[in-house]
Amino acid sequence: MIASIFRAFALCALLLTAVGGAISPLAAQEQPAPATSGAVPLPDGYVLGEGDAIQVSIPGRADFNTQVQIQPDGTVQLPYVRSIRATGLSPQGLQDAIAAKLMAGGYFTNPIVNVVVTGYSSSYVTVLGQVNQPGLLPINRNFRLSEIIARAGGIGPNGSETVSLTRQNGEQLSFTVEQMATGGAAMDPYVESGDKIYVARVEEGERPVFYIYGQVNAPGSYPVVEGMSLRMALARGGGLTSLGSEKKVDVYRNGVELDDTKLDDIVQAGDVVKVGERFF
Repeated sequence: MIASIFRAFALCALLLTAVGGAISPLAAQEQPAPATSGAVPLPDGYVLGEGDAIQVSIPGRADFNTQVQIQPDGTVQLPYVRSIRATGLSPQGLQDAIAAKLMAGGYFTNPIVNVVVTGYSSSYVTVLGQVNQPGLLPINRNFRLSEIIARAGGIGPNGSETVSLTRQNGEQLSFTVEQMATGGAAMDPYVESGDKIYVARVEEGERPVFYIYGQVNAPGSYPVVEGMSLRMALARGGGLTSLGSEKKVDVYRNGVELDDTKLDDIVQAGDVVKVGERFF
């Protein structure tokens, strides 16, 4: 399943700013919020969860600038406010909650509170089956299915051209690589936290394949898709290495080398593609 997956992403930098005014020696100064290093983009409506790392700060207050991890009970420990619940809130919602506690305690009036997510542990998708790098992939923004497949290293040599997507509610969807590439947004949906993506194995002999080796990044055998050109076959093999040359591509069909091979030539089942080194 080539979850979006994977390309227009809605990203949002979440800041809560309000005019600061002192009513005690701890009052925050009124100034723009500084950029926070290590921040990562957030999707609209991201909800904080257990294990996420956040940086909480008030501009101009070195004594209120801390990075913490959300604990298993859903809380974080912060200066002045001590324990406060973070899970179930958006970063902006947590900013509001912290600001309210600071004002209620008499420490600040209308404080500028910044909450930035610096590490994601609670939002991830599971990628299984015939991809080159299966496992858990954190999602810190909106990824389409195709993008997730790409982040998992792409479909392996024995992988199916169909990707299965199972939602947390049990809904099951299937998309082919061609659909994701050419079918528009509906054929390449956004993945959601908790989704499971699976690429089935197709045994050798169950489908027509071509073979590619030499100066390509992912040599091996791959399925022949209708209308696949030699140029497309090179891309399916991971593209040329730094030593590879498009002028040194040979194709063998039924054990015989083809003459005058061009990159727009159509690949057939059983073809063997050899990519040689370029001259420096």
